[in-house]
Amino acid sequence: MESSTFILFGATGDLAKRKIFPALYNLFIDGKLSGPLSVIGLGRREWSNATFQSQVLDSLRTFSRRAPEDSPELRRFLLAFEYSVLDVGHPEDYKKLLAHVIRREQELGLPQNRMFYLSVGPEFFAPIAANIQGSGLGDTLGWKRLIIEKPFGRDLQSARELNDSLGAAFREEEIFRIDHFLGKPMVQNLEVLKTSNPVLRALWQNRYIANVQITAAETVGVEERAGYYDQSGALRDMFQNHMLQLLMMMAMQLPQGSTPEEVRRKKRHVIASVLPLLREELARHVVRGQYAAGEIKGKPVPGYTSEPGIPAASQNETYIAARLFIDDPLWEGVPFYIRTGKRLKEKSTRIVIEFKEPLNDVHNKNRTVLEPNLLVINIGPEEGLSLQLNTKDPRRHGALEPVSIRHDSGNPGMPEAYENLIGDALRGDATFFAHWDEVELSWQWVQPIIDAVDAGELPLHDYAAGSHGPAAADALLGEAHWWLDEEPAPPAAAKDPEAIRQGA
Repeated sequence: MESSTFILFGATGDLAKRKIFPALYNLFIDGKLSGPLSVIGLGRREWSNATFQSQVLDSLRTFSRRAPEDSPELRRFLLAFEYSVLDVGHPEDYKKLLAHVIRREQELGLPQNRMFYLSVGPEFFAPIAANIQGSGLGDTLGWKRLIIEKPFGRDLQSARELNDSLGAAFREEEIFRIDHFLGKPMVQNLEVLKTSNPVLRALWQNRYIANVQITAAETVGVEERAGYYDQSGALRDMFQNHMLQLLMMMAMQLPQGSTPEEVRRKKRHVIASVLPLLREELARHVVRGQYAAGEIKGKPVPGYTSEPGIPAASQNETYIAARLFIDDPLWEGVPFYIRTGKRLKEKSTRIVIEFKEPLNDVHNKNRTVLEPNLLVINIGPEEGLSLQLNTKDPRRHGALEPVSIRHDSGNPGMPEAYENLIGDALRGDATFFAHWDEVELSWQWVQPIIDAVDAGELPLHDYAAGSHGPAAADALLGEAHWWLDEEPAPPAAAKDPEAIRQGA
């Protein structure tokens, strides 16, 4: 990749400390950053370069997958970091920043390639982009690129307004919208898994697949994010972005050797083909939940409305499940079940493909109920694959029983999601970043749910912390059930729409 200046807004924040600095360090140590490295951190704190470099070193010692050792390479890495005070609303600070960037480019012999990383709240995206353009920071002889974190808007209208603001300063091909799920190795391997294995490629269609289940379960509550989360909820925080991106990656069909443009085109096709839900039928296809008091790993935890900073009457969802269908010949009639939530029994992100039972099974002479074949793709926290098949048990007179073939691909030396994504952005490879069309189409699908929630038309189900979510989510699957749950969800009550309207 070409040398560049990495300009980091929000350099004093938690994301920079936990993810961005360690990612840059591991890319540097692995030799993936060519030429001189220049990182200019920005924030409102009055830090010196030495203070900033000390903070970067503390970050590496605490969060890097590769512990830093005192060496010339480490010292060279730290000296690449300089700091500049900047208030995002002060245009004069951007002029000072431009002078700083030019000075470093000249000192290090860098081309005018500039990567702007916005590790800040979304309310600052538009003014920062405007000031980058107005100050001349974006007038380069090389390339310029912008990395932004989610959320990309709060609804369809605000997402469009944000995109218009960014589009005034950056072209679409210069905007890299990070969704860290797309940086996870198992997610990036999904298409290789399908295209490089003829058996799976042949089975990846409605003729053989009964349903697909996509789960992202968390055991944590809102932690220190109460102010943000109560305005966001599971729908905006996880479903509209991470979960629908996993759906696109799972359902798209690509030939081998596809270009980044073709990958994104296929993803757009998938999300554009998800059948919209009629507002009057939303309650049959979408389940909202909010965790009540319960136990996580044997320890009592409070309910959502008893968490610090959460209003006692909050109707915000901490869980959402949905049943979707894709209007495509390959997926016609196959339900996709998607769920995500907080304070659930286990932490797990996975995709489970349930295959159809053969119509004529000559080996099942007793006509016992067969366990279906399952392909399980574990995305986190442990990564790996497992395939559940049926075989005869000679100890039980040849009765059929399920066996699992497992491959655990976890490797502590593997690059983490932010390493993969930052490295891709520096190379200009947008394969695993969200294109605006994907973002807009995702918001279009979600918007009727937002409208129904605002109108009090979708009930909010309680579920005990430490369970698998509200029992109402089981009803989405009809005669099927969620796979790999250790136990069924306990019964839960739903708050009726009228109670929701009155804030009960």
